[in-house]
Amino acid sequence: MDYGLIGVGAALAFAAMGSAAGTGTAGLAAVGAWKKCFVQNRQAPFMLVAFVGAPLTQTIYGLILMNTGLVPAVEAGVDPGIILGAGLFGGIAMGFSAYFQGRAGAAASDALAETGKGFGNYIMVLGIVETVALFVMVFLLGVL
Repeated sequence: MDYGLIGVGAALAFAAMGSAAGTGTAGLAAVGAWKKCFVQNRQAPFMLVAFVGAPLTQTIYGLILMNTGLVPAVEAGVDPGIILGAGLFGGIAMGFSAYFQGRAGAAASDALAETGKGFGNYIMVLGIVETVALFVMVFLLGVL
């Protein structure tokens, strides 16, 4: 058995787990923020959906790493330990990025719903957290 294939699957799986946790966390906060708006008879900002959906991109990065870097590495006969490590730790790093992006999105949902201000600032924070996942994907593709 080629244990490097575990790394291939891990890249996508861990990135997707982080995306699920991040979108779930941000989604719970958005629902709570909308509820507060409804209770106060204020307009509920639809833009909170952007905060909820932001962590989904890390799943795509995991897929790109898997298909563009890890599968070709397996086919080229790269050491299975390198593939396992890159997929496993890369997926975990992208997953953490997604999870914490969701946490930041949760705080942004609460703040935007309460104040109606700062959307651009909140999106910038989410973008900075997202950059971690992009760096992981690009650097690992470079290594492979």
